[in-house]
Amino acid sequence: MERMGEEKPKKRVTVYLLYCVVTAVFGSLQFGYNTGVINAPGEKLRSFFRNVSSERYGEPFSDGATTMVLSVAVAIFSVGGMIGSFCVGFMVNKFGRRKSMLIVNILALLGGGAMGLSAVAQSYEMVVIGRFIIGVFCGLCTGLTPMYVGEISPTAVRGAFGTLHQLGVVIGILVAQIFGLESLLGSDTLWPVLLALTILPAIVQSIMLPFCPESPRYLLISLNQEEEARKALVRLRGTEDVDEDIQEMKEEGMKMAMEKKVTIPELFRSPNYRQPIIIAIILQLSQQLSGINAVFYYSTDIFIKAGVTQPIFATIGAGVVNTVFTVVSLFLVERAGRRTLHLIGLAGMAVCALLMTISLSLVTTNQALSYLAIVAVFGFVASFEMGPGPIPWFIVAELFSQGPRPAAMAISGFSNWTANFLVGLGFPKLAELCGPYVFIIFLILLIFFFVFTFLRVPETKGRTFDDIAQGFSASAAKSPQSPGPEAVVVGLPERKDVPPMSPTEKVPMVDLPENP
Repeated sequence: MERMGEEKPKKRVTVYLLYCVVTAVFGSLQFGYNTGVINAPGEKLRSFFRNVSSERYGEPFSDGATTMVLSVAVAIFSVGGMIGSFCVGFMVNKFGRRKSMLIVNILALLGGGAMGLSAVAQSYEMVVIGRFIIGVFCGLCTGLTPMYVGEISPTAVRGAFGTLHQLGVVIGILVAQIFGLESLLGSDTLWPVLLALTILPAIVQSIMLPFCPESPRYLLISLNQEEEARKALVRLRGTEDVDEDIQEMKEEGMKMAMEKKVTIPELFRSPNYRQPIIIAIILQLSQQLSGINAVFYYSTDIFIKAGVTQPIFATIGAGVVNTVFTVVSLFLVERAGRRTLHLIGLAGMAVCALLMTISLSLVTTNQALSYLAIVAVFGFVASFEMGPGPIPWFIVAELFSQGPRPAAMAISGFSNWTANFLVGLGFPKLAELCGPYVFIIFLILLIFFFVFTFLRVPETKGRTFDDIAQGFSASAAKSPQSPGPEAVVVGLPERKDVPPMSPTEKVPMVDLPENP
């Protein structure tokens, strides 16, 4: 038995599985690229808006009007993301995981095309509309990619593969920063190409996806197509011996079939789901309200205030650190565990936020502190990618079984995008009011998230989805307040096949018991 246990992880990580995971992660790259791409051509877009206004109305926009149009173009991306993320549940239950990823690439073509043709059409509205469509697309990607990757991955490497979603995001940000250089695509004439480049990975993914299987969990549990699920697993695992996976899915499906449907609001009302959905939302908030987007959105300004003469290259350097430490997290997540890495990341970010505040507030009196500011920014980014960056995306999928997972991913994704939008909208004003002390706000939030994670978030490393649910049930059985299980299911579109359910029972906010 020991020998088989040692061989299984090696046997199950196949070239075909890696191909499918990489194909899905193109959606993550899209999210990262479109998050970072708008920063570099900011001044070029301002000039474009003024030129269009001059041609149409005989006079250019005022500085205030130009800033407003640019702010709308930036912020509407997050609004689109909020809408897209909330539609994930509907998409995956209507079309399945793989087909949904294929369909949403149409939005990338439309949004990228609108932005790419905006200069030819002399229309700043096309930039805004394109950013909105791309936002909807990226909102869908942030739910579809982690869900598909989590469902096709073996339990032994599910965390490492889940981290690949965040790796795709940070590579996308880095590519956007590099291509946005004036000498490449960030020039007066090529910025529309920079914005439209998002079409290319959408085309590549659309070519690759037909060779990937549908999620075996979706095929077996939702569509009751055991033979198709077995074929997909055999290809993904590289072995005919997939009985253990099939049995695990059947057990989860049987537990789901014993329950009945509920609406999405009942995820919050029912004690069955309240603990994991609260954990899911707080973890997503810990990612966005940590201050990471504030650092990336305004990293150039931070480096300028710190006295760096070439701030754009320092910003790209932060992007490289971002990528490197995401790779480090990929190798650590199955060893150290999700909860531990998240705690380490939050603690490191809190320390760096304090150092950033000190260095930026005193840099005018001591120029040497500019170097401390740079180290603090790099340390902040590195700590983020150790835990708060990758972990919230895939641990949400681990906390829920097949039935409620789409709705939970939609709600947690919506929380993430909403927080993203609020930070992008509110940080400039906060920075104006608080000056270098603005990161004290994020320091306080990081301390709160650290305490919550320490007290409430369970470790899911090495556990099957059903095992995690049984852990909640075992904890509930020990609780004197815990009544019997309540029949509930997530409120997604009605289907005639298998109603989506969860095996979890009413539980207090407690840690999962360790495996014996």
